[in-house]
Amino acid sequence: MAEATLHGIYGIIDADAVSEPLPFAGALMRGGIRVLQYRAKAGVDAAVLEALCRCAHAGGARLIVNDDFQAALQADGWHAGQEDLAEHDVVRLRRVLGERLLGISCGTAAEARDAEAAGADYVGVGPFAATASKADAGRPLGSAGLRTVVAATSLPVVAVGGIGPANVAAVAASGAAMAAVISALATAADPASAARDLVRRWAAAMS
Repeated sequence: MAEATLHGIYGIIDADAVSEPLPFAGALMRGGIRVLQYRAKAGVDAAVLEALCRCAHAGGARLIVNDDFQAALQADGWHAGQEDLAEHDVVRLRRVLGERLLGISCGTAAEARDAEAAGADYVGVGPFAATASKADAGRPLGSAGLRTVVAATSLPVVAVGGIGPANVAAVAASGAAMAAVISALATAADPASAARDLVRRWAAAMS
């Protein structure tokens, strides 16, 4: 089920970048995106999360919550960083999540293998290119670095970091299952059109 869902464009709803998360989520779904992540580094707003879950499910999408495990139990999955692995018993949390998705951020092949062993459904790998969305993102992996991680795991790989219309085809060519996009959607004058364009470019690259 997870692998059938995890393909194409993965839209990130960053509370620091988007002033109105609900209309933004609706726009992304109108553009064809069916996997969304709610990222709120200052803390998840419970009312916003509930509304996003309703919106996502009404549109046939899945909503994943970044960082906040308890909030993720109200959604369709949890995305964890390497720091979360250090602080928690991820194998136990995997059991608590049940059928919900578990994604883990990785920057190396070794981290991807560890994530697979911990029961992850997918790994988030990046940054693919230079990005301003995450201050501690590290050096870009590029296509070669992404291919190395893809080859190290049987899990779907979600590339993230600095991805937009100009390089989404290169992400697809590197073997990733999905391309996670933040700024190219959040800064677009018409997020639905921007999402539609990315979905189209991904499909063309995969054909």
